[in-house]
Amino acid sequence: MERRESAQERVGELTGRVDAVQGKVDDATGRRDAAQAALDEEAAGVAKEREVVAGTVPADLLKLYDKLREQQGGIGAARLYQRKCEGCHIELNITELNEVRAAAKDTVVRCENCRRILVRTAESGL
Repeated sequence: MERRESAQERVGELTGRVDAVQGKVDDATGRRDAAQAALDEEAAGVAKEREVVAGTVPADLLKLYDKLREQQGGIGAARLYQRKCEGCHIELNITELNEVRAAAKDTVVRCENCRRILVRTAESGL
């Protein structure tokens, strides 16, 4: 009888632990689902923004960008910052910099190393 009561007591303790763990699992699942819903909402917003911006970009440039993005792990263009491509993080040599400097503002320039489109800004170091 004592062994049976001890076993039942132990079962009660284990049941309590299982219930506590299940509560934590349910809480984590709820937080995960809420985070996923927020990410889905953000992704939908970004997709709409991309459609608007893509509508203002020439078709051939958009096609090149999409091709590069597919080849380069999702990044088709990178900022030229202080003479360094922020796509591959390699500094352009003096010859490449001079070519970029000489290119017209509306000319599409690309990184010689990773082939991404370089976005020139005031911080490009040109």
